Amino acid sequence: MILLAVEVQPLLIMPSLVMGLAIGIYEAILLHRDVSVPTHRFGHMIHAIVFAIIAVFCTMNTGWLYSVIPDLEKIAYINNEWVLRAAIGFIALIKIHGVSAAIRGGGGAVGLKETWFHSFFISGLIVTAPLLWDNVIKNLAPEWMRR
Repeated sequence: MILLAVEVQPLLIMPSLVMGLAIGIYEAILLHRDVSVPTHRFGHMIHAIVFAIIAVFCTMNTGWLYSVIPDLEKIAYINNEWVLRAAIGFIALIKIHGVSAAIRGGGGAVGLKETWFHSFFISGLIVTAPLLWDNVIKNLAPEWMRR
């Protein structure tokens, strides 16, 4: 019997919450500027923040995601963590822009005008959150935020 050494990656809870919250707040600021109905504004802001936290948690913890959903490793290309992150980013892109288009099509009264640039930018931040954390933010963050 041969035992292979497997690198166990720690679950990044606080870093993914911090990064997801920052990205979600950025998207919420864009929504705040574009949505004119206060109840829609609040609902979409909460939705944007929660979705960003979940998406960033998944991109920053791909090892955990593979362990929870082992069939992901059996799918061609998705077994590469960067392809999985890109797939999560693509889902985020479609979700962000799709919600914007659906609301904009609702009579035009709510005033949501999320551009493709903003949708790509936010989804790009979601995909690159692990790199941004490891190479920039982690060094600037206080100790409690690194756990």
